[in-house]
Amino acid sequence: MSSPRQRLHKNKRIVIKIGSSIIASHEKGLREERMAEIAEEVSILRSEGHEIFLVSSGAILCGMEKLGLTRRPKTIPLKQGAAAVGQSRLMWAYEKHFEKFQINVAQVLLTREDIADRKRFINARNTLMTLLEHGILPIINENDTVTVDEIKLGDNDHLAAQITHLVDASLLVILSDVDGLFTADPRKNPEATLIPLIEEITPEIEGIAGEPGAISGTGGMATKVQAAKSVAAYGVTTLIVNGTAPGLMQRAFQGESIGTLFLPKPVRLTSKKHWIAHSLKVKGEVVLDAGAVEAILKKGSRSSPPASARLPENSRSATPSDASLPMGKRLQKA
Repeated sequence: MSSPRQRLHKNKRIVIKIGSSIIASHEKGLREERMAEIAEEVSILRSEGHEIFLVSSGAILCGMEKLGLTRRPKTIPLKQGAAAVGQSRLMWAYEKHFEKFQINVAQVLLTREDIADRKRFINARNTLMTLLEHGILPIINENDTVTVDEIKLGDNDHLAAQITHLVDASLLVILSDVDGLFTADPRKNPEATLIPLIEEITPEIEGIAGEPGAISGTGGMATKVQAAKSVAAYGVTTLIVNGTAPGLMQRAFQGESIGTLFLPKPVRLTSKKHWIAHSLKVKGEVVLDAGAVEAILKKGSRSSPPASARLPENSRSATPSDASLPMGKRLQKA
């Protein structure tokens, strides 16, 4: 029986996420040579019958160089300005390099609302599948020029996981600036060793990944592990591999033990359930009428209410002045 590594090449539809530090830097902007190599690697995969979707970071980092910034912008307007400048240059570079292999590309920019709203989710899926049917390579990024915290997906590792579900891919490949998940941070601990295979993402594995916060990007190993955990629930395998060196993806597809491979869960969620669990932004509200306010403020002080009637600990308590509010008044919104 073949191993999970030996079966990698059998995945037909693949999402490849390219991190910012792979194709751009603060000092020099775009790394054109590496982009050319990636274009060639993707062209080889397509020639072998694989259907590819690219999720590419790098717009803000690319725009920083044009704006003369030496540090990643902190304010939303400056981030959006850098993204606006950088995104057009990023796509121009991709178009130029893929044209050498007779591959046409399309830019697709998404926000959280495009994923969280079911109709827009399906519309985005239809668009991506139409591009695929016409032999176009979709290059996807978050629409950083308009996003604010309320509609921001957060990082492109999360976006890549969402796209993997959106297009019903069977493999997510994350090109990082490290070789995979180590037992500790290899930049700080020289004794750290690479973990080649993870059958289940446990709390211990999440602890090893640490907290988000890479210098060049918005994520880190933690966001990559969370992306792997998300798609594993949908029956998808994830491979984290070093994207700074050419040819590693092909070698991994040939069965070599390169990077960290995350196996999917044996029982996958349905598409609708996965969308509810991983695409919707958690929110809600508690509606209290005057009688409920009266019961909570006055009657509740004499004896504790049953567990089923207690408000969550993080709910905002009603104040005495709230008791005079008309029936049905919304007192708390999460």
